[in-house]
Amino acid sequence: MRLLLPPLSLLLALGIHVSSVTAFAFTVPSALTTSGSISSSTSSSRSSRSSRAPLVPFVSTSTSTSASTSMITSSALSAKKNKGNSAKDAALAALEALEAQEAKQSSPVATAGILEFDDDDEGLSLKEKMALEKKKQKKQPKDDNDNNNNGGAANGAPADLDALLSDLDDEPLSKKEQMALEKKRQKEAKKAKADAEKAAQMEMEEIEKNKRKKALKALAEMERMEAEAGTVNDSSSDDDSAPPMSKKEAKLAAREAAKKEEKLQKKLAKKLAKKTDGDDVEDDDIMSNGANGANAVVNGDAASAAAAVNGDAEPATPTDDAPPTKKEKLTMEERIRKERPPPRIRVMESSQPDYTALRLENIAITFRDQPVLKSATWGVQTGDRIGLVGANGAGKTTQLRILAGELEPTAGDVIKSHKDLRVAMLRQEFIDEIDLERTLRQEFMSVFTEEAEIVAALRQAENELENMSGEDSDAMQEVLDRMAKLQAKADSKNVGALDSRVSKIMDLMGFDPEEGEYKVSMFSGGWKMRIGLGKVLLKDPNILLLDEPTNHLDLESVEWLEAFLRNQNLPMVIVSHDREFLDQVCTKIVDAEGGICTEYQGNYSKFLQLKKARMDAWHAAYNSQEKKIKEERQWINKFRLKQPQAVKQREAQLEKLIKSPDYVQKPPFEGKPFRFRFPPAPRLSPEVAEVKGLTHGYGNGANRLFEDCDLFIEKGDRIAVIGPNGAGKSTLLRILMGKEEPDEGTAEFIGSNVYPAYFEQNQADVLDLDKTVLDTIQAASHGQSYNELRALLGQFLFKGDAVEKKVESLSGGEKARLSLCCMMLRESNLLILDEPTNHLDIPAKEMLEEALQHFEGSVVVISHDRYFISKVATTIVAIEDKKLVKYGGDYKFYMDKSKTFKEKVEARYVNGLERIGNAPVIDLEEIQANAKKKNFGGAKTANMVSRKDKGIKNAKRNKVM
Repeated sequence: MRLLLPPLSLLLALGIHVSSVTAFAFTVPSALTTSGSISSSTSSSRSSRSSRAPLVPFVSTSTSTSASTSMITSSALSAKKNKGNSAKDAALAALEALEAQEAKQSSPVATAGILEFDDDDEGLSLKEKMALEKKKQKKQPKDDNDNNNNGGAANGAPADLDALLSDLDDEPLSKKEQMALEKKRQKEAKKAKADAEKAAQMEMEEIEKNKRKKALKALAEMERMEAEAGTVNDSSSDDDSAPPMSKKEAKLAAREAAKKEEKLQKKLAKKLAKKTDGDDVEDDDIMSNGANGANAVVNGDAASAAAAVNGDAEPATPTDDAPPTKKEKLTMEERIRKERPPPRIRVMESSQPDYTALRLENIAITFRDQPVLKSATWGVQTGDRIGLVGANGAGKTTQLRILAGELEPTAGDVIKSHKDLRVAMLRQEFIDEIDLERTLRQEFMSVFTEEAEIVAALRQAENELENMSGEDSDAMQEVLDRMAKLQAKADSKNVGALDSRVSKIMDLMGFDPEEGEYKVSMFSGGWKMRIGLGKVLLKDPNILLLDEPTNHLDLESVEWLEAFLRNQNLPMVIVSHDREFLDQVCTKIVDAEGGICTEYQGNYSKFLQLKKARMDAWHAAYNSQEKKIKEERQWINKFRLKQPQAVKQREAQLEKLIKSPDYVQKPPFEGKPFRFRFPPAPRLSPEVAEVKGLTHGYGNGANRLFEDCDLFIEKGDRIAVIGPNGAGKSTLLRILMGKEEPDEGTAEFIGSNVYPAYFEQNQADVLDLDKTVLDTIQAASHGQSYNELRALLGQFLFKGDAVEKKVESLSGGEKARLSLCCMMLRESNLLILDEPTNHLDIPAKEMLEEALQHFEGSVVVISHDRYFISKVATTIVAIEDKKLVKYGGDYKFYMDKSKTFKEKVEARYVNGLERIGNAPVIDLEEIQANAKKKNFGGAKTANMVSRKDKGIKNAKRNKVM
């Protein structure tokens, strides 16, 4: 309905201040217009103030005066100051005044502005309706007459309306209005999202259109070029020429070219993503090659492009320089050197003058893809005698070489107490450094290379001076000056005392003065070890490194070495598999296992106790932890659906535990000891070999070894030849094998079908260092297939990539295993082994013991390892007073013959290790008989009825009985 504005006098009489306009109108909601009277709508509007439906004044276009404008402005300001429902009260007061004016006045008034709400706007709140109506009123054209009559008053009316609307905006929205506003916002968001998707789709379509345009443009270019060359093509009389393409075929060809271009670009992008810093080809080169390749496909020359489209030739390829070379895969060693900082050699800042120390910090060493050490941290200092133990291939010799400065680690630091620290090392292969043709004194003097050069230069200068005449004084003076400088160097090196130093070392090592003129070749392996040790001590080291010093040593030499090392003040590191030797000498043990080193205080016996306690605690902690983790995972799987929040929390806690440093890692697996058997021995005659009237010696009889010796070897004998170093044990085996002629008597095989296999004392040293493990075994094979050789290598723990390792990178024990492996390639019924246990670790020795116990032929072995002999030999042949004395029993039987020797051996026992006992008796015939029985499947007790009431037949039988 419409409400007409009352005259100004009525508004003033009612107390309404009207200053800007003389007439205004109100429009009520549609719900009020249907009630039929103004009074009813007024009462309803009063009662519904809480429902936010106030009547809003709207400025009319009627004429007004300046007084009324000021009054309405003051009224609006007072309404704006009042909080709460002041705007509503002002509107209701104006409405009542209008009702009274309508009742009294029947004459028409000027046309007023009207607010009308459509039925479609009922879902909107009153605020939103008023705002919408305000926009509509602004769009409507204004009457020119009203504009002229009202002037400034009409311009001021919207300000009053804005003030009233702002008052309404300050009031809080109801819950219904908030929900409606939220729906509207969601609609606008959906619409914006749909518009964005539509815009993206249009953009993609535009890109596809551009691609098609490019392809069509390329096709048009090709057609143009074909048209230019049309005369040449028409004149051609070749019958195999391709027919011209149709328009449809041209479009397909263009699409195909565009697809090829896109594929090529994707391929280039993948190459760039995989490209690393070490590539030889730069990114710009790859991109240029790719771009040229794409151009060759799309924008190539006429001939190549037409041929590619028509299918007569392969698609064009990049025609730049040679394609980028394929990057070689980095080895593990190269990756570690990139990821970890480079190794360093550091010197301690503050160390005492008499203090000597050498330490490894987080040392890692990797040979190509074969890790040897992961994180080795330990050190040696003044007063330490450290025993470095571990299995073959654990990196013991490698650590000694790093300490000696011969090998640079892949990562880690080497810390020295002094910059000029002198480190000397006795190697496993010290025999290679000895010249057998020199005399003993010359061999010792060969250590002083720098001093020898000074002495030689002095002698040359003296000879020059003797040959000079007195006329050339300048030349003589030059020689004299040179001699003075050389003499000063000789004095600083103490050259005059070299002979006395050599004599002192010879006496210390147990050599007689007259033996100084003997050739080195006349000495046995044990005495050669003394030569090597003496040469190392002549270097006057601060730290001594010994790698397997007890190899080739008899009990007397070992006891001498033990006493010698205990009396030295030098800090030393000893690598040895002789547990008794380590127990007598060492004050600390470093265990290398799994690429990590662990230090234990005490000798070897104490080390065994501490390691066992440590491993037991480790296993217990790991098993307890894994048990808890297993229970936790079971609970998680059980309640995954019922309590997802709790499950999520427990999974996070479990993952945090596994990644934390408190997580107990799995203890190292000891590994399955490798086991092998010698090839079946050919049938052997009862008589095998015989030594009769043997007399032999060196130095024209000066060093007599044997005098009229006799020995008979029969089938099934397991003989161990024992004796002190230099007694002639290795010489006896060489004579028996025909490698050396005796002075008198004979030593030969008397059996009809004896096939001997000889393992020399230094068998591992004769291997070709440049060959790989696989090449070495293939060169020694006798018709075996590749698979058979790999299976044999696997028995000796050469598996996977280990067969590609060079022999030079193998440890001493690994070389010994490889030599044994080569020896097994030929069938034999007589094994002659000279010191086979040298360089072998404890598991490897036990493996060899078991293999020899199950060998079907005869065995003759030389060894200084008493435990090994006690497990293998059933007969002992001792070299005593240049005679071969045969004892018809095992090593324990031999010990019982001499009370003094037995006490000496038993005094060296290591606590916690097995004592020497009787040799095990193995019935090979019974083993062969059991092996011949064929098993056709089924249970072992298939023909044995253990329960008479079991089964249907037995039940019936029992019922009848």
